[in-house]
Amino acid sequence: MDKKLVYILLDGVGDKPDPTLNYVTPLHAAKTPALDRLARNGKSGLVYTVKKGIAPESDIGVFCMLGYDFTKSYIGRGVVEAIGSALRFQNGYIALRGNFATLGDKNTIIDRRAGRNLTTEEANDLSKTISEKVSLPQNAEIQFISTVGHRCVLVISVKGEKLSANISNTDPAYERVHGIGAAVTGDSEFSLAKCKPLDRKPQTKLAAELINEFTEKAKKVLAEHPVNSKRRKEGKKPANVILLRDAGDSLVELPSMKEKYGLDFACLLDMPVEKGIAKLTKMEQYAGGSTTDYEYKAKMTADILKKHDAVYVHIKTTDEPGHDGDARLKTKVVEQIDARFLAPLIKTVDLKKTTFVISADHSTPCIMKGHSDDPVPLLVSLEGMDKDGTCRYTEKEAKKGSMGILKGINALKTAISLIS
Repeated sequence: MDKKLVYILLDGVGDKPDPTLNYVTPLHAAKTPALDRLARNGKSGLVYTVKKGIAPESDIGVFCMLGYDFTKSYIGRGVVEAIGSALRFQNGYIALRGNFATLGDKNTIIDRRAGRNLTTEEANDLSKTISEKVSLPQNAEIQFISTVGHRCVLVISVKGEKLSANISNTDPAYERVHGIGAAVTGDSEFSLAKCKPLDRKPQTKLAAELINEFTEKAKKVLAEHPVNSKRRKEGKKPANVILLRDAGDSLVELPSMKEKYGLDFACLLDMPVEKGIAKLTKMEQYAGGSTTDYEYKAKMTADILKKHDAVYVHIKTTDEPGHDGDARLKTKVVEQIDARFLAPLIKTVDLKKTTFVISADHSTPCIMKGHSDDPVPLLVSLEGMDKDGTCRYTEKEAKKGSMGILKGINALKTAISLIS
């Protein structure tokens, strides 16, 4: 193929006007000459990544932005992360995404991410002890691992039984809508929730009972674990509970990205959920280094384009400052991505033959400290294509763009049609 495509999703980059930035968004406040150059050479629009009214998690947001419609029924993030973490999984098992978190008195959740400073090494130590010391009845087998930082994955299977994932989350910050993980908005104080069966089937009741028993037994193991004792002495929040969400109990066969778009797609990624998405959509995977290794990501993106028609790049770092409510830091992260990833990349590739499609999987407004249902900006850029006069990659400019407002499942297809 003569032309190449770079598809970049900036995790949670969408935002709302923030009082600490004189009531503009981090994208608007950031100095982004590379993004500005791309915007001046293209067209813009807005995208509801899943659908209006849904504040999605990253997994379903990415699937929709890749063109896969799971809005009526979804396999669950737990399954995607289990696959991405190379855990054994088959239909009838249940898989859940988890967070090591900090629990206070009366089951009040103090921090859903244990201060966001739990190291991967600490989490590995905690998960190893839980795997060794927590057992469940009913011939149940546990697979439990930590992945990156506070993140973890749980798979439960029962010999001779099939479990149902039609259960509620123990993580109260997210609810399930047709299997989709959606953020609960508002300022209410969260408490650890009991897992409840959402139907009367015995396999659903059993699944909920096993989840609740795992949660309680894991709490006892974590309470006096040496890692948490050390963290308390250092003034850090202990990782003394595991919050579970987004259960799934079955696999799905999806058409490949090549089958959908006629392009040989590869992907550059960091996180287990991205690895799971890549496996399910049959994209060749390349490791992106650490989440902040932007120069390496730029080099790898250019190298991948020598072997493939298109590369999908997911950049995680724009999301975390949103969850922390730090608009100034989010602005700086956007500037770092522009200077250290996009600037060297656009110097390396031929901008007359390389299309850039830039968007997000969801919005994470700093004033909300969580995901929202706000649309995200979409940019399609190729030197020589028809332009619409937008000149920056911001929410405000995107609203003026000629592409209008799109659904996530149509975003990439629409972008490709503009340069075909």
